[in-house]
Amino acid sequence: MYYDYIVIGSGIAGLYTALLANERGRVLLLTKGSLEECNTRHAQGGIAAPIGEGDSPQAHFEDTLAAGRGLCDESAVRVLTEEAADRISDLVYYGVPFDTVDGHIALGREGAHRVPRVLHAGGDATGASIESTLSRRLRETSVEVREFHLVTRILVEANVSYGVRVLNCVTSEQIEIEGRHLILATGGCGMLYLYTTNPTVATADGVALAYRAGADIADLEFVQFHPTALSLPGAPHFLISEAVRGEGAILRNRYGRAFMQDYDPRGELAGRDVVSRAILAEMKRTDSNCVYLDITHQPPNVVKGRFPSIYRFCLQYGLDITKQPIPVAPAAHYQMGGVRTGLWGETSIKGLYACGEVAFTGVHGANRLASNSLLEVLVFGKRIVAHSQGLTNLGGESSPSQRMNGFAAPPCPRTSSPGLRADLVLSPREPTSAESTFPPSLADLQKLMWAQVGMVREGRSLAEAIQRLIGWQGSWQSPSPSREAWETANAVLVGRLIAEAALAREESRGAHYRTDFPEESDLWRRHIVLRSLQPR
Repeated sequence: MYYDYIVIGSGIAGLYTALLANERGRVLLLTKGSLEECNTRHAQGGIAAPIGEGDSPQAHFEDTLAAGRGLCDESAVRVLTEEAADRISDLVYYGVPFDTVDGHIALGREGAHRVPRVLHAGGDATGASIESTLSRRLRETSVEVREFHLVTRILVEANVSYGVRVLNCVTSEQIEIEGRHLILATGGCGMLYLYTTNPTVATADGVALAYRAGADIADLEFVQFHPTALSLPGAPHFLISEAVRGEGAILRNRYGRAFMQDYDPRGELAGRDVVSRAILAEMKRTDSNCVYLDITHQPPNVVKGRFPSIYRFCLQYGLDITKQPIPVAPAAHYQMGGVRTGLWGETSIKGLYACGEVAFTGVHGANRLASNSLLEVLVFGKRIVAHSQGLTNLGGESSPSQRMNGFAAPPCPRTSSPGLRADLVLSPREPTSAESTFPPSLADLQKLMWAQVGMVREGRSLAEAIQRLIGWQGSWQSPSPSREAWETANAVLVGRLIAEAALAREESRGAHYRTDFPEESDLWRRHIVLRSLQPR
């Protein structure tokens, strides 16, 4: 059977693009788990959009560039901030219940935003609210959904994608499905690390698929670690939203001392990379495995009303956040690099698009601005479907389907940001049979990545990790037909690519920190592009 669109992934990126594509042709959505298993469900912070009084796309643009530490693509950021309001309108059209105050959408403030511009739904359950709304709308359409189907290969001929090879995770049957447009929306790489806020499905499948197919992969060394994941014995590393700090929570060390002003004048509202490393340094200085996020000075009814999910989750483990500070520590959170795309979500392979965390659009640079990720999905998801139809105009009317045919501003061509140097292109060699070692478990990989390719890196340690990953990669050249085997193979491959890029970047910038190159260098205002010499 032939499809106009094959969408891989069931987070907001997959759901939103599938809903739009359904208005333009026959759509198949493939997901390796259930429709509801995705990173979107875990997104607490919200969606950034410059829709408030005193805010503007220009201000949002400037804040995003500042967070990206010189590596944002200015054209992509301009697209993001100028199209934000229309994409929020799309979600309202679909029925997402954003929080309101006196009939107006409520806006919160998060780290590195100069003004309140973050929309929430259900307090701290924004991701779950969006995911459930879009999932419900999708099931009302003619989109064909196949759950528990893992894509194991992108089919490419003459640099044109024409379909996918798929593993039925229930029956182990493998089939090929053809389609004109393929949209990767597979999420990130959090499960490559020992401590992560991500769900178990985040095994970097999309980046592995695209790399093997020959697509360009960019800036994988930039993995964002969220500063405040719950660090409580026996509890998961549950995300404690940035919005908690936005509401005035204070970071304290084991002795109760507030320490963030020692590291940055912005204190708790500094960028995530700054806060994460400050916490790590304070933990080391005080010989502790966590610090404490204290919001007990706020009225209990305010805390419960603003953060109902966090309050209930912590209470399950005996922690009342209205009376006790929250033990937190950094955890792997967001992949800022990914499959390289243009301004319309198109990759270096014709017919292949990427959207969401799997994509590198150029928006995030070296350090993602809080709550820009969900906005990025909406803006570039819309553009993908428009591009697939040969349209160069969007926006203006009252519904997503109507807005497909008009756009308030002319399309923005991609241009190099001022001072950005030429790309460094790397093509890691394939392992030889002599280098192959025993197949690792996912836990083996997670321990290695956390210890040697984590928040703090060093050249010799990275080189050692690469050699170990090469051996593991060689052992997974032909994974057995199981979801677990494919996920581990994908994770090992992408782990190696992250390590290769981290070793190549001899500076510290944003989320990438090297103890042997602790300063930011203008020579490294460039992207690192990974490209396979043997696509398959």
